[in-house]
Amino acid sequence: MQAPLGDFGVRIVIETLLHRAVGLRLAAAATVCIQASLAAPSARSEDFYHGKTLTVLVGYAAGGGYDINARLLARHLGDHIPGHPSIIVENMPGAGSLKMLGFLSHKAPTDGTIIGLFDFTQITNSLLTPETVKADFRQYKWVGSIAQDLAVCYVWNRTKASSLAQVQKIPNLPMGRTNAGTSSDIEQKILRKLFDVHVRSVAGYEGSSQAFIAVENGELDGGCLTWGSLPPSWISGKRITPILRLSKATAPDLPADVPDAITIAKSPRDRQIIEFLTAAGKLGKPIVASPATPQAQVDVLRKAFEVTMTDPNFLADAAKARQPVSSVSGVDAENILRTFYATPAEVVAAARAVVSD
Repeated sequence: MQAPLGDFGVRIVIETLLHRAVGLRLAAAATVCIQASLAAPSARSEDFYHGKTLTVLVGYAAGGGYDINARLLARHLGDHIPGHPSIIVENMPGAGSLKMLGFLSHKAPTDGTIIGLFDFTQITNSLLTPETVKADFRQYKWVGSIAQDLAVCYVWNRTKASSLAQVQKIPNLPMGRTNAGTSSDIEQKILRKLFDVHVRSVAGYEGSSQAFIAVENGELDGGCLTWGSLPPSWISGKRITPILRLSKATAPDLPADVPDAITIAKSPRDRQIIEFLTAAGKLGKPIVASPATPQAQVDVLRKAFEVTMTDPNFLADAAKARQPVSSVSGVDAENILRTFYATPAEVVAAARAVVSD
């Protein structure tokens, strides 16, 4: 059992961290968490979350797929956590989720009252660009992943293209993305470098919802994104044509004839590269806690997450929001990461050449 925090110097350090925290709400939540830890000799009891607030941080702006999944989870997870805490969602966009991950790792309370949902592609980037993404995702405390990513590249119907072969003939195809190294950026580079599509990536969008507006306004002609994150009216109104999927996963409303990138890769080496660049998609909607989070709280969150993923109310809510659920437990996520980080260096180097400009 850990001794209660009472040292004046520890309090000064804690207050310094709080002043650096992003947002008044998070700072207030952090204060409550610290006061509770000072008063209680242990944070391992089953009623730890009683009367508390659990914050779900999202590495992107409101309205996109990550935000939708975070809010979907927040509506149901508390039902399965002992003590039934209130759950709120906070958006912390910046650097393709890296801003949020940095806060989670270095500034957020580590008592289990803060978890985060981030862009899974940063797992890939930890091997591709370790000088930028200085993280080993095996060190985070994994709660689980809501769904495998089903990334699809699509074009707006103004292009008049109905297949990948026709898209390859378009001389200039503007597609939007947030930052370099995000999932949409890597998927567009796969499309351009391995499938000969003349993609012109347009950067600077804060999130996918902003890029959607640009597509409808004619600033962009398409994109690559998780299928379930696309506006439902685009699908039902046949306003877009999906031309390539970067996952073997599928969805009921995704046309069966959309080719799978791995299957139609031009060479065995291209296939290896695509498999590596899309491998982290098995953890498409990842939920993690700080590496310093007590295992007792992680175990509570993991158990609640697994029960939530089979909750009929949660599944009905997900179906209504067009969000497929193909969950991965925290333990299975750790196993996936072990395999990913064992990728041969030569495959990583070949993939790095593809995603480098």
